[in-house]
Amino acid sequence: MIAVSLIIVLALSLLVIRVATVALAFTGLSEELARFQTQSAFFGVGFTTKESEAIAGHPVRRRIISALMILGHAVFATAVSALILSFVNADTKAVLARLIYIAAGVLILWIIFTSEWIGRRLSHLISLALRRWTTLDVRDYSSLLHLASHYTVTETQVQPKDWVADKTLGELDLTREGVLVLGVQRADGTYIGAPTGKTKISEKDTMILYGRQEALAELDRRRAGYRGDTAHKKAVAQQQTVVKEQDKQEREQKKKRPAKPD
Repeated sequence: MIAVSLIIVLALSLLVIRVATVALAFTGLSEELARFQTQSAFFGVGFTTKESEAIAGHPVRRRIISALMILGHAVFATAVSALILSFVNADTKAVLARLIYIAAGVLILWIIFTSEWIGRRLSHLISLALRRWTTLDVRDYSSLLHLASHYTVTETQVQPKDWVADKTLGELDLTREGVLVLGVQRADGTYIGAPTGKTKISEKDTMILYGRQEALAELDRRRAGYRGDTAHKKAVAQQQTVVKEQDKQEREQKKKRPAKPD
């Protein structure tokens, strides 16, 4: 019975973490950063200075993180107590059986709470709750930006030998690669939203980029010099292929649409 209680506590913990992750994502954080923030708060491992400022300066995020910290300590104390009690005065066979039950329960919970099906439904429910109980303009940015269709938003910190370093966005011409620069975070904390072609990218800047996952990953690895310039030309050619494929799909979709009545 105590082992079952432990599984229930773990299930509730995973549910709380998942709900908080989705809630933070709806406040504008990326899903990856929201997941890191919730896990850090729940397990009490802390944040970096910049990440704590992003939480403390936002009232909804601050309430979510505060609740997670309190729940995390309560769950830890409960789980440890249940674990100790489950093995007190138990013989070897009973201990082995309970370990098997706990391991099986944890595995089942992990499978359930990493389900995309559950994640989509939680996103919908939390969106409704935030709209109902807060004045925050909540939108599902993952859906708006089609982040599940091989597109993503990522942050890339510029290093001295990166291909993008010490160039303007006009010189980089990233739009031809299918990469959009949504913003630039300067090393001194200054943020430039919707930067123009005259915006210069310097080392230690953080670029917020939107595009295909493989294109962004390659750009992050790209280094200055001849190889970098060659990689840029190759990326432009690949994007042209992607555009042609998208145009082809759009033409096929138009053919399938019923003709409008005169």
